[in-house]
Amino acid sequence: MSRMRQWLLALATLAWGRRRRPAVAEQREREREAEHAAAERIVPAGPPDRRAENLVVALLVLAALCAAGFIFVYAFFSPAEMPNQLLGVSIAASLGLVALALAVFARRLIVTEELEDDYPREHPEEQREIAQLVGESASRLTRRKLLLGAAGATGGALGLAGLAPVLSLGPLWDTSPLFASPWRRGRRLVDQEGRPMLADEVEEETFYTAFPEGADPDELASPIVVVRLAPSAIRLPAGRGTWAPRGILAYSKICTHAGCAVALYRKPRFPVVEPKPALVCPCHYSTFDPATGASVIFGPAGRPLPQLPLMIDASGHLRAAGRYSGPVGPAWWGVRSGEVK
Repeated sequence: MSRMRQWLLALATLAWGRRRRPAVAEQREREREAEHAAAERIVPAGPPDRRAENLVVALLVLAALCAAGFIFVYAFFSPAEMPNQLLGVSIAASLGLVALALAVFARRLIVTEELEDDYPREHPEEQREIAQLVGESASRLTRRKLLLGAAGATGGALGLAGLAPVLSLGPLWDTSPLFASPWRRGRRLVDQEGRPMLADEVEEETFYTAFPEGADPDELASPIVVVRLAPSAIRLPAGRGTWAPRGILAYSKICTHAGCAVALYRKPRFPVVEPKPALVCPCHYSTFDPATGASVIFGPAGRPLPQLPLMIDASGHLRAAGRYSGPVGPAWWGVRSGEVK
């Protein structure tokens, strides 16, 4: 019985040895191939760095979220309430995170070639080696699909963020707030302290800022500039003959070039170069002639300041006699074609 057991053990050992021999041979062959490949590498093999890969993925995901935040803000805030600072912060953060992700990727995941001598002149063999160098530089990457997915999501989010302002051209985006105004017929003009303005207190060669009584002074269409000219000097467009009682005129304070505040009133101190009074935006020096309906006489503004018709009540207070002559704000094509409501 013991002899039989010995024969069975010998046969099992022989069979196991025959089965294991090819596996051992294959393993040795793979090792030889790896050594051969390592000997032929141009760029030294680098160890995987999972932490760096995870960091790059996290940075790209955060960049995509920031770009998506830009789209969200642009889509869900009305034009009059648009937080431009938040738009700038979100897109800047997205681009900054992308830059940081690329820096980490280049620093910690790309194997760097070390070459002391100058590159040889162009030759097909060297071109092949450069192609091989590029391929081997990414040998440390172990999560290529994940990295490509994160990069694709970030690129897509940034692309959509770049296209989001196209919605401003309509018709999907609600542009009605651009044409809204708190001014109505009969609404009194008040100063910054809320005091009603009297027609008799408005002097020539003086610049006044007024607001609609009871309305939010921070609304885009609220502030107006009020000036007084000699009635004989006023040449308003057709249909506005009654808009300037006693020579008092009112225009939107928002420049039609870039939305800055018209804050200067030029008086003709030197008639040769400044023949008449003018309203001036100090930011880009757009200049408007109040005597001719705030027509543009200098600067980059594309259209006149919208005029507000005025009337004087029985108590001598200035009141709006209607709505603006046109939309308030910069003169892009949508504002040009709209009507004030």
